[in-house]
Amino acid sequence: MYKRQPWGISESAYNARDIEFTYQYSNFGVPGLGLKRGLADNVVIAPYATGLASMVNPAGAQRNYARLAEMGAIGRYGFYEALDFTRARLPDGAAYAIVRAFMAHHQGMTVVAIANALRDGQMRARFHREPIIQAVELLLQERVPRDIAALHPRSKEADMPFVEADNQLPTARFLVAPSGGAPVTHLLSNGRYSVMLTAAGAGYSRWGDIAVTRWREDSTRDDSGSFIFLRDKESGKTWSAGAQPLGGDGQYQVAFGEDHAEFSRRDGSLTTSLHVLVSGEDDGEVRRISINNRGRRSRDIAVTSYAEVVLAAPAADHAHPAFAKMFVVTEFLPEFGALLATRRPRSPQEPRVWAAHFAVVEREASAAAQYESDRARFLGRGRSIASAAAMQDDQPLSNTVGTVLDPVFSLRISVKVPPGRLAHVAFWTVVASSRAELLDLIDKHQDRNAFDRAKTLAWTQAQVQLRHLDVKTDEAADFQRLAAPVLYSDAAFKPSSGTIMRGAGPQSGLWPHSISGDLPIVLLHIDDIEDIAQVRQLLQAHEYWRIKRLNVDLVIVNERASSYVQDLQVAIETAVRSSQSRTRLPDLSLIHI
Repeated sequence: MYKRQPWGISESAYNARDIEFTYQYSNFGVPGLGLKRGLADNVVIAPYATGLASMVNPAGAQRNYARLAEMGAIGRYGFYEALDFTRARLPDGAAYAIVRAFMAHHQGMTVVAIANALRDGQMRARFHREPIIQAVELLLQERVPRDIAALHPRSKEADMPFVEADNQLPTARFLVAPSGGAPVTHLLSNGRYSVMLTAAGAGYSRWGDIAVTRWREDSTRDDSGSFIFLRDKESGKTWSAGAQPLGGDGQYQVAFGEDHAEFSRRDGSLTTSLHVLVSGEDDGEVRRISINNRGRRSRDIAVTSYAEVVLAAPAADHAHPAFAKMFVVTEFLPEFGALLATRRPRSPQEPRVWAAHFAVVEREASAAAQYESDRARFLGRGRSIASAAAMQDDQPLSNTVGTVLDPVFSLRISVKVPPGRLAHVAFWTVVASSRAELLDLIDKHQDRNAFDRAKTLAWTQAQVQLRHLDVKTDEAADFQRLAAPVLYSDAAFKPSSGTIMRGAGPQSGLWPHSISGDLPIVLLHIDDIEDIAQVRQLLQAHEYWRIKRLNVDLVIVNERASSYVQDLQVAIETAVRSSQSRTRLPDLSLIHI
């Protein structure tokens, strides 16, 4: 065992995937023994190497195999392909990742090697009885030349620990309680379903071009989105998992990672953590609230979710919100504890959209689940989400479903949290194009392990996307920051009042340049070829945003004066053609002025 890890290094697959989720393959070696530099940057243990070593050291190989089995490296068809200990390719808190694949030739090599150890080299003898092998056996007997310079391993490299190699670790943005100014945003997506979150806990959920929940851009209030409320049944104190809509006086912190968002706060002896992620394999999201009781007495906490349901294009909902709300029908499935919603089609050609909202409790509930799908009943007359009647004086939810005029998804789960214990409630929202498909998704995610599976897949997909785009984690964080002024109006990017009053002409003035004007415009001015790196980086950002389902028109304005040698224009066009956005040129415009 090397550095308290199992031994056995050879070429194998490792914990990195391409855009098709196929494991990548490479050769690895022991630092100081291999001729290749940088071997300490990776540590990948291949169990088949232990099988090969059984012909030399059977007892040591047996002990190593036992160690690998203890670590979970054995599967249905034998030992898995590899265990990856490389820190840069591991989720936070994980010591290693199992490459859950089987390669037939590695399994065959293992079987033959163990057979040689058990049968006194019988397979090796058969191999050497072949005439074609006997013809070249003299090559195997060639001695090592005596007069040759020996290359000894450098002690510095040989002693270098694998796991402390200078690898780039996954980074996250950490924020404290939201302060004044434009909202800080974060985008999560699996390419089909997307979630936008702000540091205050607001935001939207969308499925393709369909808004699942209602959202309004308002940087001053920032109070629309999906929320989770908590209420102590004994004291009557009510607070929200995020800063919105009930701020409170608790200690608040936000962590935005590439694959998740986490909102943590502490209110007295209770610590709550809201973990939000988008499923990597299904169209949906999960928001798991964790309640940690650090006090000396048991706490009975009612956890209530709330989101306004849309199931229509955002533009249609913005144009006629009252009209758009009238076509959503809700129902409750008691066998799943799930709220369902669908939009009645206005024509036979209109595609159907189905959505479900349900909770998975990882500790026994202390009371029967309650539900609500009527916003008017939840809020009460003349109230806002911050003063909702359903959250006042232990008011129960009305369990209303049907053709409601203003639909919402709201579930209430009550859990008892003993002293020093932890309780989890995962709220799932999934969408589908048919009722049958939606029921399959509900049934699939009723398992308590569904969250852990979704978390692993979300992390894997995030790494795949960054690898495909050749984007580093710190660059991805910059692209996330740059998306905020695209989603919310920021005073720092606004022109003067006089410029706004004069206007810039009609929207049709953009059309000759292949710019619709319907999407936000990200504009880059360039006049020096030395700045071409910014063009390439912005092209990467454009593709990154597309994967996150944030559609923008990228406009690059070449301000260099026209000349016979148009090196800057050529460099820009070359950067565009070689970028990931080359197949989506309608979203990108080049203007030479």
